[in-house]
Amino acid sequence: MKQDLIVILDLGSHENSALARQIRALGVYSEIHPHDIKADELRALPNVKGIILNGGENNVIDGEKIDVRPEILSLGLPVLALNHGTDCVTGEISDEALSAFLFGTCKCEKNWNMKNFVEDQVELLRRQIGDRRVLLALSGGVDSSVVAALLIRAIGKQLVCVHVNHGLLRKGEPEEVVRVFRDELGAELIYVDAVDRFLDKLAGVEDPEKKRKIIGAEFIEVFNDEAAKLSGTVDFLGQGTIYPDIVESGTKTAKAVKAHHNVGGLPEHMKFELVEPLKYLFKDEVRACGKELGLPDSMVYRQPFPGPGLGVRCLGAITRDRLEAVRESDAILREEFAKNGLEGKVWQYFTLIPDTRSVGVRNNARSFEWPVIIRAVNTIDAMTAEIEHIDWALLDHITRRILNEVKGVNRVCYDLSPKPTGTIEWE
Repeated sequence: MKQDLIVILDLGSHENSALARQIRALGVYSEIHPHDIKADELRALPNVKGIILNGGENNVIDGEKIDVRPEILSLGLPVLALNHGTDCVTGEISDEALSAFLFGTCKCEKNWNMKNFVEDQVELLRRQIGDRRVLLALSGGVDSSVVAALLIRAIGKQLVCVHVNHGLLRKGEPEEVVRVFRDELGAELIYVDAVDRFLDKLAGVEDPEKKRKIIGAEFIEVFNDEAAKLSGTVDFLGQGTIYPDIVESGTKTAKAVKAHHNVGGLPEHMKFELVEPLKYLFKDEVRACGKELGLPDSMVYRQPFPGPGLGVRCLGAITRDRLEAVRESDAILREEFAKNGLEGKVWQYFTLIPDTRSVGVRNNARSFEWPVIIRAVNTIDAMTAEIEHIDWALLDHITRRILNEVKGVNRVCYDLSPKPTGTIEWE
């Protein structure tokens, strides 16, 4: 690994991700690790130049005081304590003070950049995979597309891409994925129509965490089935896991925000070894990696889309009529944003439909139909988000189109909640 590394030990702070990003913005690579990491585990990390103890209020979790193992402080590495004990830096740390620790105390070099990251990952992937093959879940989203590009550079034809249509994709996406990756990029792509298989498994399931786990487990089953059909063996499963997925799924110290299908939803006895080259990148870094790999802007800046797809935008138990209403209303929203110059301006925008209906009037008669909720947010790293202020006339136009064109809908609402307190997705 070419990059120097600063290790952040999580002692209950809610600002771990912000601190990691602040360090990376100064040109030094950083990772967050549990407070109780063992000395041998820390020694095994490459090029560690220093440690930051990042504590929360009184360093107490669930009524118990936590601390690092004493041997960690005896490794001879520079240590900076933030909000920890009495001899520490309290509150937020300035770039100047942080730079003094990184470059003065730790003697770090500014060697965190995408060129070095790509070179390191290519080397690590070749070392991990050897002459064996990788099966990649290719949704066509940013994360899986960048993983595909990295794997193609590292192992070429040893990569087999599988695109699963689970019935939870946006309008026109299965056709676009096949066209771009198979027809234009020449990837070995297997298309799987698994719509009925997924929707049957999800029937009647209301809890969003259960939905995520069902979708994750079913994905693995699909991959097992497809791998069994291939000549020869496939030992690895490529995934587009990124750092917010891991952070939000919870650690020993930090509480889980929500499970991600590619973090918490995998069965314990899965057949494949995981290949996750982006798992320590934030979303904006994934895009920068895609640019470094030469992917087109249309792919790099594509709308973010959750792994469970529309399954977490059809709230509660998924029904096919509401799922279709989400798909159609989302297509209208994306079309109007593109027409009005918002496609590249707004980071993420989508519609969702809750599992509740309301009284309305349609064709001069009482109706009892679904509401559509519009969400549009801007963010840098997906850890925090602010609401996009949409022109009222445009919102009115989008509302009228949805009400006129989408079956079973009689209301349109706009979500004004930032993250925090709301997450970007509703489930």
